[in-house]
Amino acid sequence: MKEYAIIVAGGKGTRMHSDLSKQFIPLSGIPVIIHTIEKFRSYSGDISIILGLPIDDFPIWENISEKFKLNADIKVVAGGKTRFQTVRNCLQEVTGPGLVAIHDGVRPLVKIDTIKASFNLASVHKSAVASVRLKESLRRTNQDGTEAVDRSQYRVIQTPQTFDIDLIKKAYECDEESWMTDDASVAEHNGHSISLFEGSYDNIKITTPSDMVIAESLINTAF
Repeated sequence: MKEYAIIVAGGKGTRMHSDLSKQFIPLSGIPVIIHTIEKFRSYSGDISIILGLPIDDFPIWENISEKFKLNADIKVVAGGKTRFQTVRNCLQEVTGPGLVAIHDGVRPLVKIDTIKASFNLASVHKSAVASVRLKESLRRTNQDGTEAVDRSQYRVIQTPQTFDIDLIKKAYECDEESWMTDDASVAEHNGHSISLFEGSYDNIKITTPSDMVIAESLINTAF
């Protein structure tokens, strides 16, 4: 089946204390977003990549893509005000039948095996969402206090989140809700069950300066 990758890169540098959007900050000398894209290109030379960016970031992207000599086959789409809107805009460039992986642009340490597993599982179950087990204890809070919960019943959700194209495009026809923070929540809202698979603790989302320190360490070792 035809395979697509939507790379969502609408973040800013607010929590990074940077004027530069975090997807463009250099990681080991190369912009974060380039690391991310190259992981998907390494997975497959036939995959179609769609990059969702704020329209104000288009000039930055053009400079970066020229500097790093990226092929013109990466489709760049103007993002919306939210992640939901950006993904929906990108899905307009996706046609079925096939599979589409939706991935955070600031998760540059995703493993190629993780990408492969997501497509393999989605080809069977129509959905495949990377996740990891919690390492720390977990407590539920309410107005009366706190209580311990069984952490084995919970998972930390990552990307890629890969779906049958027709399934996820139909799911994104719904009205946006504030709790729709990822694609799995949108698909589930439309009545679809979500298949989880084991991701990687290295597949961090770069959000704060400390995340950059960890990413630099991982990328400069045996990662």
